[in-house]
Amino acid sequence: MGTLKTEPARSRSDLLAPPVAAALGQWPADAPVDVDQVLVAPIDASLADTAEFCSAYGVGLDVSANCVVIAGKRGSEIRYAACVVLATTRADVNGVARRALDVRKASFAPMAEAVELTGMEYGGITPIGLPGDWPILVDARVVAAPYVIVGSGVRHSKIALPGPALGALPGARVVEGLARPAQPTA
Repeated sequence: MGTLKTEPARSRSDLLAPPVAAALGQWPADAPVDVDQVLVAPIDASLADTAEFCSAYGVGLDVSANCVVIAGKRGSEIRYAACVVLATTRADVNGVARRALDVRKASFAPMAEAVELTGMEYGGITPIGLPGDWPILVDARVVAAPYVIVGSGVRHSKIALPGPALGALPGARVVEGLARPAQPTA
């Protein structure tokens, strides 16, 4: 976990968005991962974006997960979902995710919409505490990771937890091939 100073997330609601703190407070006792394995660490909010965060805190991109909110239309209905992928990959939004959401076209939800609907800060959105009717699509590589680092709902902290915990969240569905390897930047 690089140089992050972690502690149990339930004890630090000041480092979590309200929906995230509420979800951790309702964590099922029979969940495959104990809530005390969900850790949180304060970070510099100006370093919340993945590349800067990983560089500053010595966290590998292969253990850093991104949660993106997507939206798609089916008739007049707008359907939302979250996609959770490792930072070494990019979500296949208009292929695998679109089909999983059963819409004609999918795209990243506009920032203002994502923030309003989740109650979380842009750049800190996490799959923990999302609206209960949203599917959470988790790439199989995330679930296979022993531990991953994700947003906490705010930009001034990150959550660390076992990868399998993300696949066990309410509404989560592990999707093989949800993400494709990211193209290296020149």
